Amino acid sequence: MSTGLIIALIVIVAVAVVALLVLRARGPRHGGGLKRRFGPEYERAVARHDGDTKAAERELAERVERHGGLRVRSLEPAEREGYEARWTAAQERFVDAPREAVAEADRLIAGLAAARGFPADGQYEDQLAALSVHHAHHVDGYRRVHTAARAGADGGTDTEKLREAFVEARALFEDLVGPSRHEAGQHRAGTAAGSGHRTPSLFHRRQTKES
Repeated sequence: MSTGLIIALIVIVAVAVVALLVLRARGPRHGGGLKRRFGPEYERAVARHDGDTKAAERELAERVERHGGLRVRSLEPAEREGYEARWTAAQERFVDAPREAVAEADRLIAGLAAARGFPADGQYEDQLAALSVHHAHHVDGYRRVHTAARAGADGGTDTEKLREAFVEARALFEDLVGPSRHEAGQHRAGTAAGSGHRTPSLFHRRQTKES
């Protein structure tokens, strides 16, 4: 074996050792960072893995690696108004047809997420994973309304559970229909009053009208 080859092997081994040490050093901070980033979604992942935090963190890290670089597309004003009008219509329909309203809310969030650049074409699980990376604190609302919509189609969910799912889903809808953080920063900079866009609390608005 030549001297050059021996030196090359030594360098490769040294680099591998350094990389391993770096990964070990980052290990605890990696888990803490995932917990801060995902919030309640972190706890759900741990519960889904029967308390195995390592497995849960591997899953969440894979989500970040796969979807963390996703570029969210801006909505045109007319698009935003259209989605808001459809959500209001679904909510108003809830009184007379709760199952149909929840099914519409499920479809509406899926379509809105696709319009913003998240996975589309019926890829619910992939879309949910991507949304969890960028909207971790509200993504469970989509999970709940999707589950309720499927159960409701079979007549297996009572009205109160449907209502709870609809209400939970609204937070993610508001996140998606509103401007991105970059757009919101531009809006605040250009607005003298400094009031950014926020979708009204739709259930609250209806309750106000009925009171």
